[in-house]
Amino acid sequence: MGRFIGLDVHRDFSEVAIADRGRARSAGRVATTPEELALFAQCLAPDDRVVAEATGNALAIARIIEPHVAEVVLAHAKRVRAISHARIKTDKVDARVLADLLAADLIPRVRIGDERVRALRRLVSRRRGLVKRRSQVKNEISAVLHRNLKRQPPATDLFGVRGRAWLAVQELPLDERLTVDGCLRHLDFLGEELAQIDRLIAAEALATTDVRRLMTIPGIDVTTAVTLVAVIGDVSRFPSARHLVGYLGLHPRVRQSGNEPARHGRLSKEGSAVARHVLVEAAWVATRSPGPLRAFAARVGARRGRHTAAVAVARKL
Repeated sequence: MGRFIGLDVHRDFSEVAIADRGRARSAGRVATTPEELALFAQCLAPDDRVVAEATGNALAIARIIEPHVAEVVLAHAKRVRAISHARIKTDKVDARVLADLLAADLIPRVRIGDERVRALRRLVSRRRGLVKRRSQVKNEISAVLHRNLKRQPPATDLFGVRGRAWLAVQELPLDERLTVDGCLRHLDFLGEELAQIDRLIAAEALATTDVRRLMTIPGIDVTTAVTLVAVIGDVSRFPSARHLVGYLGLHPRVRQSGNEPARHGRLSKEGSAVARHVLVEAAWVATRSPGPLRAFAARVGARRGRHTAAVAVARKL
C-alpha cells in the first residue's frame, strides 16, 4: 500500500505532508520550480498518491509529478474546507488535512478536462474580463458627462461614429477631457483584443459539432455555445439534466430539518459564474422569440416576476 501525500501549494513553495499507516506527518517544503518539483517527484514511489488543492499553479505541478506516482488528485478547495473543520489553519495543518482526507478517500475532486477544454476556458475567461473592462471604461465616460451636466447625446450609440463626434465638441475641463480621450483610446484597444478573441471563437464554432448543435437552440449564439462547451466539457459525465443544473449553480439552496417542509432560497451559484451569465443573457433573448420558451417565461413571470422567469428559462436551457 502506497503513501498518501498532501501538498499545500503556494506561489513559491509547497508544504508537504505524508500519511503512512496512520495520521499524516509534516515532511518539509519543496520549492515551486520545475527543477525542484522534478527532484521531489523522483523521491516518490510508483504506488504513492498525491493531492493538492486546485489553485492557479496546481495543474502544472500535477503534470510534473504524475509520471512518477499512481495518481495525482486535484481537490475542490471550497469543499475541502467544508469537510475538514480545522480549528487551526497553517500551511502544515492544511497539508496534513489533505493527506488524511486522501487516505480516507474523502477528497472532493475537480475535473480538469483535456488541454483543448482548458484552452477554451482560458479564452472564454479572458473574453469576459475584456467585456467587463470595456463596460467600466464606458461608465467612466458617462460619469464625466454626468458630473459636467451634459445632456443625453443625440446619437443612439455614444461610442459609435456620431457619438464620438458629439463627444469631441463638448466643452469640458482639461482633466476631464484627458479622461474622456484616454478612455476612448482604451476602448479602441479593448475592441481590437475582443475582435481577435471572437475570431478564435468563430473558428472553434466551425470546427466543433457540439457548438453548432447548441447554436440551434433559441437565444444561444456562438459565444454562449463556446462558453458552455468550455465549462461543461464532456456532457456525458452528468447522469441527468438536474446534475448539470447543479454543476452550473442554477439550482436554489434547500434547507430542511425534521418534520419541517423544505425551504428554497436563492441560487447556490456554485460552479462557473461565466456560464450562468451567458445562460441568463441567452434566456432574455429566448423570451423575446416566439416559441415554447417564451410561453414558459410568460407563465413563470406572471407568478414570480420577469427576473425569476429569466433564471427559470436559463435553467431550462
